[in-house]
Amino acid sequence: MAFIFPPEAPVGIPVVGTSDLFAARRVYCVGRNYAAHAREMGFDPDREPPFFFCKPADALVPLAYGETLELAYPSQTQNYHYEAELVAVIGKAGSDIPLDQALDHVWGYAVGLDMTRRDLQMKMREMGRPWEIGKAFDRSAPIGPIHPASATGHFEKAGLWLTVNGDTKQKSDVSHLIWSVAETVADLSKFFRLEPGDVIYTGTPEGVGAVRTGDVMTVGVERLGELTVRVV
Repeated sequence: MAFIFPPEAPVGIPVVGTSDLFAARRVYCVGRNYAAHAREMGFDPDREPPFFFCKPADALVPLAYGETLELAYPSQTQNYHYEAELVAVIGKAGSDIPLDQALDHVWGYAVGLDMTRRDLQMKMREMGRPWEIGKAFDRSAPIGPIHPASATGHFEKAGLWLTVNGDTKQKSDVSHLIWSVAETVADLSKFFRLEPGDVIYTGTPEGVGAVRTGDVMTVGVERLGELTVRVV
């Protein structure tokens, strides 16, 4: 028995300090996980249960430190937004994971961008339809090299920032997450069995906004370094 079309290799994300790759399985994203961002999107930031959406694994775009990723302005949008995020990756499988064990399942962390066709997302939201065309499009999830948690520790507090053409647009701290990494992993595992290779974008702070062709974004997380992306 053979495949009609050869399956594509998994997306491999570099691991810092090694030649190894982390094979991505699924990409989960947490919506409105910073109170100030919830307010700027028109929502009450009271601590309601977290909600999740997904991107396909091949939306990930791995990039290395020191390189500039050229990211094409996507089709069908006039409002292309950046969202800087701390990314957690899973290295141990589990369902219904207890909160006090959740971080045992996190293998490492990376810097990520959740790029968004905001006009399409808002249109779908107003119509009560899923967000996929606004969130899950091709190359919508740039991601930097993964740092093992054994080297960095876990992220209860760390600066998070994004600049566009040198101007600071987002500046916050992961301590401001409404749902911490541990809480996110524990809650997500109630609905999906988490497996090694799962990637979790943990949410973005306030200051999201549009970029245009030619703009250069620099996104960083304390202890994880900075990435550079140019819109072309």
